[in-house]
Amino acid sequence: MAPERTRTYSWDDPLALRDALAERSGLELMQLMVSGELPPPPIAQTLGFALVEAERGRAVFECVPAEYHYNPIGIVHAGLAMTLMDSAMGLAYVTTLDEPQGWTTLEVKANFTRALIAETGLVRCTGTIVHPGRRVATTEARLEDTAGRLYAHATSTILALA
Repeated sequence: MAPERTRTYSWDDPLALRDALAERSGLELMQLMVSGELPPPPIAQTLGFALVEAERGRAVFECVPAEYHYNPIGIVHAGLAMTLMDSAMGLAYVTTLDEPQGWTTLEVKANFTRALIAETGLVRCTGTIVHPGRRVATTEARLEDTAGRLYAHATSTILALA
């Protein structure tokens, strides 16, 4: 008989970040999240990743792929990599905002270069700004292990909402 597998987690108020944004720049907000003064969003707690660095035009997440990320063929679902890259690219954009502003991802293009598995260990996803346009910005991300091996890379287009 296979051992029972369980996972329990909790999350913080998902609106705390939105409410905090009204008082700070995007970079200040992300740095408060890195320091633990503001909670991460529920998606980060659900998937088990964390924002570990934030500077203007750059955001870095870390995650340890686990069995609970697996798809039916026994590897980590590509959705984890996509979520890490979309999050890193989006928050790289947020770090460039001097005042609160709505925005949305218009498009994401991703390439996967190798499969993530539980034995991969810690991975880092770095998102950066390629072009910080006033209305449309472009970003990119790289997902690498601690040895610098590339697992995926992506680009996105972000629309600033007026």
